[in-house]
Amino acid sequence: MRIVLLGAPGSGKGTQAKLLVDKYKIPQISTGDLLREAVAAGTELGKKAKAVMNAGGLVSDDIVLGIIQERLSRPDAKSGFILDGFPRNIPQAQALDALLARMGRPLQLALLVDVEKGVLMKRLTGRRSCSNAACGAIYNIHFSPSKTGNKCEKCGTALSHRSDDNEATVGKRLEVYELQTSPLVAYYKAQGKLRTARGVGGISDIFKNITDIIEAQIRPLAAVMNQIEAAAARAAAKPKAAKPKAAKPKVAKPALKPAAKAPPAKKAAPVKAVKKAQPQKAAKKAPPKTAKKAAPKKAAKKAKPKKAK
Repeated sequence: MRIVLLGAPGSGKGTQAKLLVDKYKIPQISTGDLLREAVAAGTELGKKAKAVMNAGGLVSDDIVLGIIQERLSRPDAKSGFILDGFPRNIPQAQALDALLARMGRPLQLALLVDVEKGVLMKRLTGRRSCSNAACGAIYNIHFSPSKTGNKCEKCGTALSHRSDDNEATVGKRLEVYELQTSPLVAYYKAQGKLRTARGVGGISDIFKNITDIIEAQIRPLAAVMNQIEAAAARAAAKPKAAKPKAAKPKVAKPALKPAAKAPPAKKAAPVKAVKKAQPQKAAKKAPPKTAKKAAPKKAAKKAKPKKAK
């Protein structure tokens, strides 16, 4: 399955993405994580991204798309992927569609996690996260506080509060989302790929809502696509297996060449037939009949002795 997750900051789509990864065994692809990974690995695209970021600029869409293409080429993304954080606007969505079309892996679902603005403000300003990067647990002082106070329930590491999780900064981030990213809702709706899940309630409740949508929309389509791909693979394999059998008659063809030398006997037959048919020339020698008729006339002239009396 190939999914792009949509939602405002604080909608909880990141949390839901991790749950989807565990359930469906497909990778979550976050462009922010990919950029950091590429920079740390020192790849060619990573070096380009690092140079732009060091100069205080924004990494171009071409670089981001190149990194996404590399990530989708890995074996673990063969069965599908979950895109989180990209695209953020219409041009990026169009470029992503073009890339996935070239790869033969178009998006199947655009899933919007919908949450009201007031709820988003409380979620973002009250967010607390585990300082242990390997854990990464997230809590909220308004909705899901840690039972151990200011420490992570899972690993005991102290919780941290992001400096940009304040009302002024959060309000500006939500405005940017409305202006740039929310038009994607109309974009994917026009393609017939948009589905909306209410992002309010318990995490498990939201997750069930999301999985119900996936099972209803993607699973049947994925099953059909798998059957089509399997049939295409079988059809492609048949000609390859038949080629050696088709080559055998070509080896037997040279045995027919000696039979082609027989025509000389046919050419000789017409020649003999012409020689035997020459009796027509003998028919031209029939004039002896006219010679016999002329002979009596000469004899009549010599029989005039009566004038001699």
